[in-house]
Amino acid sequence: MPDLANANSNSSLDKDHQPDRRTFLQGAAAAAALTAMPRWAHAYPDDFAAIGAEIEKRHDEAVRRLQTWIRQPSIAAENRGMNEGCEMMQQMLGEAGFSGIKKMPTDGQPGVFATLDAGASKTLGLYFMYDVKQADPAEWSSPPFEAALVDKPGLGKIILGRGAVNQKGPEATFLAALHAIRGSGRKMPVNLAFVAEGEEEIGSPHFPQVVHQPEVMAALKKCVGIFMPQASQGLDGQVTMTLGAKGVIECELTSSGERWGRGPRKDVHSSNKARLDSPAWHLLEALASLVSPDGNDPAIENYTAKARPLSDAEKKMIADAAKRLNEADAKKLLGVERWVHDASWEQALELLISRPTVNIEGLVGGYTGPGGKTILPSKAVAKLDLRLVPDMTAAESLQLLRAHLARKGFGDMEVNMTGGYDPTSTPADSLLIRVESAVYRRSGIDPVLLPRNAGSWPGYVFTGDPLRLPAGHFGLGHGSGAHAPDEYYVIESSNPRVQGMNGAVLSHVEYLYELAQAS
Repeated sequence: MPDLANANSNSSLDKDHQPDRRTFLQGAAAAAALTAMPRWAHAYPDDFAAIGAEIEKRHDEAVRRLQTWIRQPSIAAENRGMNEGCEMMQQMLGEAGFSGIKKMPTDGQPGVFATLDAGASKTLGLYFMYDVKQADPAEWSSPPFEAALVDKPGLGKIILGRGAVNQKGPEATFLAALHAIRGSGRKMPVNLAFVAEGEEEIGSPHFPQVVHQPEVMAALKKCVGIFMPQASQGLDGQVTMTLGAKGVIECELTSSGERWGRGPRKDVHSSNKARLDSPAWHLLEALASLVSPDGNDPAIENYTAKARPLSDAEKKMIADAAKRLNEADAKKLLGVERWVHDASWEQALELLISRPTVNIEGLVGGYTGPGGKTILPSKAVAKLDLRLVPDMTAAESLQLLRAHLARKGFGDMEVNMTGGYDPTSTPADSLLIRVESAVYRRSGIDPVLLPRNAGSWPGYVFTGDPLRLPAGHFGLGHGSGAHAPDEYYVIESSNPRVQGMNGAVLSHVEYLYELAQAS
């Protein structure tokens, strides 16, 4: 670490003692390096050097930890490996320095609660999920739970596997930051209150049972906010920050001859369609009533009545983002040529952020195997998700859906909500958002800011009553393919604009120290 005091003392030397050009340039480079350092590094220069060295030293260990975690399937939707996944989560917390680690039973999959008391003046809440989406090995170039390290052109060395970027990669990267701080002999700059769930990928139906436990609530009330690790960089190195997320309802609509009182109670020969009603067509009619004829606009009565319009400040955020984000790249990523209603790029972003939606995830009914099978199905099921914006709630929106179906003559439909929660919002001037932005900017990134994420996470349990805490996602690094085949996370980047795992680990270290210093 250069001695800034000695370098500054040269300004008082007389002409005969002026440094030569080489010495001057070295001093200037050192000063520039100091200027580029995060603020906390000036206050803790030895920490900056020692932790950076420890990250490099522990790189292989961090990668192996992530591989081991990916190799343990933990799929809530299939009730596969959940106890093992929960136990592994607890083990990794203990190794990273947490104490009081507890498995938190719920009416579904268990959660985890833990604390890390560093005697610091600030406490940060930490949210993890240990479940992942399903994966069909036939769709993958490498087995989804093998955690293979492969070279990807234009990116470098990546890890392939289910959960690689959503969320085991970023979470393992944050744990690596804790190992680096601890391994260097340094003291954690903030305390941590940790809470995790195993049902995020099925709509977090029981997560409130974890958060509302008295000891968890008491720990979270001491926090300055809630933090979730994320690989935030796109392929161009850019970062988009969001101030919240849409809420969601995941539900199943089931049409059956038995409940309807019309059509067959069991599958029958299709020739009987001439004289029998069809539960499958009944379901399709019900689905068509939920949206406009083109399927793009919700038509549930009063569903959007409480949707909060975008403020002028939010519209400006979106307009600024439209100028900085690449429309062609977005279309290429999604594999589309046009936006809904042939909207402009800015209009498409506005819709993404502000529009409640009614979406069909899947339709199942009758025979779907090879060839034909001439039957009249007795039952058909649609899986739906409804995205919600402030000031909508999941409970009221579900009630409106049921009322609409009854009003339209589909009251016999069985509506089963499998998961979901309210939208979440965090003020742009909150401490967490200001710290995130500061760390990104010191990394040479001017982040794009948007009012909310069009996706969902159960942040409402933190930002809503009774906690009312700010919540945000943070982290350098890149990955892609969440919920899709060949999900990946960059380990060693060959793209100079994108950080690999070590750079992402360091970003979390900087975030923790920056938060400790911020006011």
